[in-house]
Amino acid sequence: MIDTLERIIKPHLSVIANISFTASFIIARIFTTLNPSVVVLTGGFHIHHFWYGLAMLVVGGWLGISYQAERIDRLAAVLFGGGGGLIADEVGLLLTFGNYWVEATYTYVVIFITFVTMGILLNLFWKPVRKEFSGFLRNHGSLYFGIFLAAISSSFILETDNPLIQSVLISLTGFASLIILLYFALRYRRTGKIF
Repeated sequence: MIDTLERIIKPHLSVIANISFTASFIIARIFTTLNPSVVVLTGGFHIHHFWYGLAMLVVGGWLGISYQAERIDRLAAVLFGGGGGLIADEVGLLLTFGNYWVEATYTYVVIFITFVTMGILLNLFWKPVRKEFSGFLRNHGSLYFGIFLAAISSSFILETDNPLIQSVLISLTGFASLIILLYFALRYRRTGKIF
């Protein structure tokens, strides 16, 4: 039964979308917390980031149903998950028509649902997910992702005095450093060279 489910729902793409969702949600929440006065104004309109999220959802969904290529499927999963995270970050704003900070519980509910979903997917589909991420760690995309995540996380650490946010950002920086180290370790193991 699990083999049939793997062919239908492509679990590795679900995990990629979930990770993308979580990362965009956390980054948007941290950015907004640290920079509440930064807004995009154009033509007298305040452009909230849920509009960018909606555009990402549309493009990711369209790519996902229009093409059947492995690389496009991954891109669609990243766009779809990232767009969903940007929209979820502004749930309070959307529900109250203007109060972004309505309740911190929205943050905890979104994070809880994300981690429960991730746990279920990893429990059901560990083998294809492991295969996907070991392939990811072997290509240059993991190096670029690790560098990007480390740069963003470490730059925000200096911008806040909140110990909880600092702890999360330090953890993300450590995770990014681990990805970079794994990339170079796997490269050395395969080729005998680091660069």
